Amino acid sequence: MDLRRIMMGAAAALLGGLGAAQAGPTLDGVRARGQVNCGIHTGVAGFALPDSRGTWQGMDVDLCRGLAVAIFNDASKVRFVPLSSSTRFTALGSGEVDVLFRTSTQTMLRDTTLGLRHVTTYFYDGHGFLVRGDLNVQRVRDMGGATICVLQGTTNEQVTADYFRSVNVPFRPVVFERTDQAAAALQAGRCDAFGSDASQLAAVRSTMPTPAQWTVLPERFSKEPYGAYVRRGDEDWFELVRWYTTAIIEAEEQGVTRANAEEQRRTSTNPNTRRLLGATPELGQSLKLDPAWALNVVRAIGNYGELYDRHFGEATPIGLPRGPNHLWTNGGLMYALPMR
Repeated sequence: MDLRRIMMGAAAALLGGLGAAQAGPTLDGVRARGQVNCGIHTGVAGFALPDSRGTWQGMDVDLCRGLAVAIFNDASKVRFVPLSSSTRFTALGSGEVDVLFRTSTQTMLRDTTLGLRHVTTYFYDGHGFLVRGDLNVQRVRDMGGATICVLQGTTNEQVTADYFRSVNVPFRPVVFERTDQAAAALQAGRCDAFGSDASQLAAVRSTMPTPAQWTVLPERFSKEPYGAYVRRGDEDWFELVRWYTTAIIEAEEQGVTRANAEEQRRTSTNPNTRRLLGATPELGQSLKLDPAWALNVVRAIGNYGELYDRHFGEATPIGLPRGPNHLWTNGGLMYALPMR
């Protein structure tokens, strides 16, 4: 037997072994339960907010649905668990949810002290401030003595305090549990500004009765890379969530959309596209999923660009430019790790 045939046989045996291997405890539990328990925001437009019929909508919500599709090929097999900033990590650590898709920034201390793992970044943001336009504030450092709404248990609480301390300017924090509470206090005049991530500030502004009266100041004071979080110690689940998220970005890089995914699977000669869409089975086998898992996901929720445009694009009330959330080929930071 020649060397080439020996190597092909070894590769086939390896892939077959991966497909037959026992999944990790989280994936086993999800399959036995018949649904993914997904932690989301208690309510912020663009990421997670119930519509007029009470149906959750937003990027994080769709990412939860897409994960259910990857596992079950059924977007309805997900239970949404709204969690506040201060309870989200405890809920994940205790097993109340299987995964967080909940505007959660990766930080060193979260990664090293909570018993959790940040998976991969799906949204880049930065801390900013929302103010009433008639205050005529141009720079945050000009808000000496201002009362600032912040959310408990967020990086924004610390970033706000760090910034004002660094420029030796006094301020008064007013801490809230939920975004809607902070937004209501801001509109009622209890706060002069709201300090949070720019995407969430734009979302809050879009839901106000008169959005034009409010301004998100242009300065940014932090790096806020959002990613899913999972419990530490279950590598199979970590890898599944990581490569599921990567696949949505890879689909945009490959030009695979909701509309053309099925045709691309049948006709594409690009090896990367064929692997992604399951025309060859190795990616699904390595994650213990159906070979067509990524095809099913894109058909259900779209690629990354479609997700962004649907929830934040120019046609939405939020109208947030993609900026760093463009693909790397368009000057952004979104970059799919090689799926091979």
